[in-house]
Amino acid sequence: MSLLNEILTYNEKFVENNEYRKYETSKLPDKKMVILSCMDTRLVELLPQSMNLRNGDVKIVKNAGALVSHPFGSVMRSILVAVYALQADEVYVIGHHDCGAGKLEPISFLEAVKEQGISEEVIDTIEKSGIDLKSWLKGFDSVEETVQHTTSTIRNHPLFAKHIPVHGLVIDPGTGKLDVIIDGYEYVKEKQNS
Repeated sequence: MSLLNEILTYNEKFVENNEYRKYETSKLPDKKMVILSCMDTRLVELLPQSMNLRNGDVKIVKNAGALVSHPFGSVMRSILVAVYALQADEVYVIGHHDCGAGKLEPISFLEAVKEQGISEEVIDTIEKSGIDLKSWLKGFDSVEETVQHTTSTIRNHPLFAKHIPVHGLVIDPGTGKLDVIIDGYEYVKEKQNS
């Protein structure tokens, strides 16, 4: 049986047995927060549990590395939608130790792409179109610095309200321990007092 068939067979029973009822909630986050987190498999259940979050509490945006790599890309758009259309009033950027995105090496990544059948011609065309693939695919050295940078990118976005706290945290994917890198409340308070 294929993975898709396995999922669909399970899903049919899930719906038939009304299993979905325990997850019913509204589209608005009860705790009025949005989280930008990494897509790491270890965080799927660990992150919400470590923060005492349940279904319906929060909007979660996930990508490789918990990054806002472009100020007008889909990640920033999702954060702005959560704030202005879905009533989130705090943002949490949560990176993690031992992040696979941090270890990305562009040359070996592009070799893996080619091994999967993408031609050198396609890669050349992309690069000749002005995309610096090596920079785009580069990892990072410090999760703390990456969280600080992403927090700053969100906070300084021209469409982001300055009174909304943007917190930066790092989670240990083994234990769930959270370390605060940026306390968004302190930053907002400093800005209000200056």
